[in-house]
Amino acid sequence: MDITALAARNPDHWARAACIRTLTLDAVAAANSGHSGMPMGMADVATVLFDKHMSFDASTPDWPNRDRFILSAGHGSMLIYSLLHLTGYADMTLEQVKNFRQLGAITAGHPEFGHATGIETTTGPLGQGIANSVGFAMAEEHLRARWGSKIIDHYTYCIAGDGCLMEGISQEALALAGRQELSRLIVLFDDNDITIDGKVEIADRTDQKARFAASGWDVFECDGHDAADIDRAITAAKASPGPAMIACKTHIAIGSSAQDTAKGHGALTDAQVVADTKAAYGWTHAAFEIPADLKAWWEGVGSKGAGARAEWEARFAALSSGKQAEFTRTFAGEIPKKLSAAIKALKKQLSEDQPKLATRAASENTLKIINPILTETMGGSADLTGSNNTKTADMGVFTPENRAGRYVHYGIREHGMAAAMNGMALHGGVRPYGGTFMCFTDYARGAMRLSALMGVSVQYVYTHDSIGLGEDGPTHQPVEHLAMLRATPNTLVIRPADAVETAEAWEVALSQPRTPTVLALSRQGLPTVRTEHKTKNLVAQGAYVLADAEGKRQAILMATGSEVAIALAARDLLQAEGIGTRVVSMPCWELFEAQDEGYRKRVLPGGPVRVAVEAAIRFGWDRWIYGERGKRDKGGFVGMDGFGASAPADELYKHFGITPEDIAAKVKSLL
Repeated sequence: MDITALAARNPDHWARAACIRTLTLDAVAAANSGHSGMPMGMADVATVLFDKHMSFDASTPDWPNRDRFILSAGHGSMLIYSLLHLTGYADMTLEQVKNFRQLGAITAGHPEFGHATGIETTTGPLGQGIANSVGFAMAEEHLRARWGSKIIDHYTYCIAGDGCLMEGISQEALALAGRQELSRLIVLFDDNDITIDGKVEIADRTDQKARFAASGWDVFECDGHDAADIDRAITAAKASPGPAMIACKTHIAIGSSAQDTAKGHGALTDAQVVADTKAAYGWTHAAFEIPADLKAWWEGVGSKGAGARAEWEARFAALSSGKQAEFTRTFAGEIPKKLSAAIKALKKQLSEDQPKLATRAASENTLKIINPILTETMGGSADLTGSNNTKTADMGVFTPENRAGRYVHYGIREHGMAAAMNGMALHGGVRPYGGTFMCFTDYARGAMRLSALMGVSVQYVYTHDSIGLGEDGPTHQPVEHLAMLRATPNTLVIRPADAVETAEAWEVALSQPRTPTVLALSRQGLPTVRTEHKTKNLVAQGAYVLADAEGKRQAILMATGSEVAIALAARDLLQAEGIGTRVVSMPCWELFEAQDEGYRKRVLPGGPVRVAVEAAIRFGWDRWIYGERGKRDKGGFVGMDGFGASAPADELYKHFGITPEDIAAKVKSLL
């Protein structure tokens, strides 16, 4: 294409967009690593978007009613870093741009939430950003209904590429957005026909515009290098009554010798290529140099939203003090003090009544206490509401007709649900939780990992947590999933033993400001094992002595979830034979590991035989069997060493040797 003619058509716009392109070229060359082509190709779209449409104030990056910008094509991270630097975000200094991809810099290889203001979510794993954006837009719709359009009324803009749209999660996300008619969601598709391996056509022939339209989106298109056409398309998309996609026809690595090639996707680091490309742009300035007039123009873009922000602050100040406090509390993620008292009262009642309940049912009962107090919760399920027990009567269903509803029917979209919940949590003002069968963490895993990496407090309600689900068989029976989840940094995995521990587990989960929680819940009914009321939250300690040895302590049984009651029955058998046995409930390894050594030593002293009991694989248990003063010749495990089978739960526990008798035999073999 004729770059000279393109630049001459709108020289002011061209020079402004060239700031993004040249910063990208310089940063990638300095790092000798990165992705140059996408920021170069989408610089025109980004310039028009930020100049004419985005409502934000760079001096107040956490303004609740700002428009959100999500770079789903996170490999093109220099696009957002350039925008943040140019528009005047205080932390995105030129020095940070120069240290692109270097240790300690906030300019990581892919944008990371929490590293720099203005980065709304961590992207890079393709498809996650567009799925997050659906959650952002859902939160906006709900909060607009709750607080009114004078307080919440903004757009979510997302730039996505061919890679994002090839990932399966994108279909889950865009189908959900189409069904929910998310009118403030606009996806800008970088339609450049290039992937790492070559032309898109070598792997895909999907008509993306038709695909979005079939899913309920309004579809627009524009020349991604024509400022006026870009402005026209965005203006039209903003008027859409539902979600909108704009197919922006662009040239990857525009103006370089790698334009429109797979090479253009990656790092353009050759000095001659960089020099020739800048020459094609008519750019004569030194590396990382932005002329003062252009920097001033961009900083004007970053400050033009100050007026809208000040007007919003005036409207917010006009709210009653109670509404202001509640709004501030929900966006800060703070818990009302009365929740703790309500949980304590529930625990006392459960210890007195001693119901036999599946922990999934106990979770529902706890939510009946939580949801009326934490009115910012938004629950949901991936088409398993009746099985996950995630809906309470007070919530109402979130639909286009009822934006005030707090329960989302996600459909059979576990991955899309998890990613949307990340977006909701990151938006602020809502607390998302969602359910599915625990085995289907396999489907949700990509988004769950990002929950942990970003440090967002999302609650995953995963029921049917073991062979105890019974007849559905090994396709649905998780055996390796607890180990997988426990291996994930910054994730709490809580497997409660009864209704009391379940109530405590919810209290712990909701109190985590920067950590997601998995609640692993049973299908089958479990007896109450916490029969003596304690006001203290024992789950918060991770593990505790549930029943101590009578007489000389010779054995310690460690168990989680549904196997705690089995361990207690084994203790009865052993005590009857004069073998003093302690039972330790270990609902959350991560919390127990965080306790001081003195406490851990009191719970797991050296000396006695140790046997761990869990209807899952052994992986990870050796930390507690042999570590923490344990001995290799005095430790054992009772649980699974392979996949499950299809049969009633009671038969399966006998078949796989997870019974009181098997546990007692294991202990005696080690004495």
